[in-house]
Amino acid sequence: MFDYMDFLAVGPGETLDFYTASPCMLQEPSVTACFTGLTETDWQIHRIAQSVETQSSSSEDLFASPLSPPPPPRTYKPCFVCQDKSSGYHYGVSACEGCKGFFRRSVQKNMVYTCHRDSNCIINKITRNRCQYCRLQRCFAAGMSKESVRNDRSKRKEKKETPKMTIIETYELTAELGGVVENICRAHRETFPSLCQLGKYTTNSSSDTRIQLDLGLWDKFSELATKCIIKVVEFAKRVPGFTGLTITDQITLLKAACLDILILRICTRYTPDQDTMTFSDGLTLTRTQIHNAGFGPLTDQVFTFAGQLLPLEMDDTESGLLSAICLVSGDRQDLEEPSKVEVLQEPLLEALKIYSRKRRPSMPLMFPKVLMKITDLRSISAKGAERVVTLKMEIPGSMPPLIQEMLEEMENLQKQSEEEQRADKNITPTHTPCPHST
Repeated sequence: MFDYMDFLAVGPGETLDFYTASPCMLQEPSVTACFTGLTETDWQIHRIAQSVETQSSSSEDLFASPLSPPPPPRTYKPCFVCQDKSSGYHYGVSACEGCKGFFRRSVQKNMVYTCHRDSNCIINKITRNRCQYCRLQRCFAAGMSKESVRNDRSKRKEKKETPKMTIIETYELTAELGGVVENICRAHRETFPSLCQLGKYTTNSSSDTRIQLDLGLWDKFSELATKCIIKVVEFAKRVPGFTGLTITDQITLLKAACLDILILRICTRYTPDQDTMTFSDGLTLTRTQIHNAGFGPLTDQVFTFAGQLLPLEMDDTESGLLSAICLVSGDRQDLEEPSKVEVLQEPLLEALKIYSRKRRPSMPLMFPKVLMKITDLRSISAKGAERVVTLKMEIPGSMPPLIQEMLEEMENLQKQSEEEQRADKNITPTHTPCPHST
C-alpha cells in the first residue's frame, strides 16, 4: 500500500506537518522531482552532506557566541561587632580590620578591661573605641574564638622562625698591635720572673702570730722592694712611647703607678693552697709574715685581691699589658701633656682586648673584668698611702731612699685627700626655711 508514497525531505530546523500537507503539495513538480528516482546510495550521500552542514553550523555558532561575564566580586556581611565594612571572616565571624586587630591584641596580651558604665555600651563604627570592655564582650558574643587567635599566632611563629646563625667573632692582632704585645710581654718577663722560674725558700721568723712589725722581715722586705722598684722603672722605659714623654710626666706616671704595679706583680705570685706569696728572689711568706713584714692592716685586702685574680687566669702577656695600662694613664694629676699620655694608652687597651678575646674566644667579658682590676689596684694603693704614714712611725730609722721617693707621691695624694675631707666638714650647709614651717 506504500508503493506509491513519496517522501518529503525536511531540512535542518524544519518540521513536517502531515496534517497540513495537501495532495496538491505532494504533486508539486519541484518536490517530486527532488526525490523521485533517487537510489539508496544517493540517499546516503545526501544525509552525510546534511550532517556535515549541521556540524559546521554548530561550530560557527560556538565560536561566534560571546564569552561568559566574570563572576561578581565576593561581598561580605557587615562587621558583626561594629557594623563597619567587613574585610573578610576573621576568627570565625565577618569582621572589619579594626575589630580583628583589637580582638587579636586583647587575646594575645591577656588584656583585662573595665567598663565605667553599666557594661552595656553601644558598639558601632563611631563608638567602638570608647569602651574596650564592651567591645571585647561584643566580639565574644558575635562568635570570635580565642583558639583561632592562638592557632594563628602559632602559625606566625612557625613562619618567622628561621635557622639561627651563630656568629663567631674572630680577633686578630694587626702587625702594629702584634709588635706592641710582643714588646710588652718581653719587657714584663725580663723584669719580673714567673713563679715557676724561682727557687722558693722560707723563714720561720714570726710565722705564728701577728705582731705590729717584725724588724727582721721589714729589713728583708724593704731590700726586695727597692730592687722591685728598679725593675718597674726598667719595665716602664720599655713601654712603647713612654720615653717620648717629658721627663716630668715620666716621673709623675712612675710615682703614681709604682705601687699599683708592685701589688699586681706580688699578687700574681699567690699560692692559694698554702696562702703564701713569693718575692722576686724566691722568698715565700705566709699571710701572717706578710702582715708582720710591714703590710699591716693592708694585708687582708691584698690577699683578697690576689684571690680575685685567680679565676681570670692571666698569663704574662695580660699581666704585662695591664701593668702598662696602669702606668700610662692620662687621668693622673699634675701631668703636663695628659692628651699625649692618653694616645699612648689606646693601643695598649686595644691590644689587651684583642689578645684576651683571642685567647678566650668563648669568654668575651674577660677583657672588661681584667680591666676593672685597675680600679681595685688604685683602691689598695690609696690604703697603701695610709700605711706609709703609720709605717714611718713604726720603723726605727728612715725609709729607704728609693721607696721614699716612689711613695711620696702617694703620701701627697693622701694628704690632699685628707685636706679635702676636712674642708668638706668645715662647710656648714645653709638651709632655707620652708614657707609653711613655723
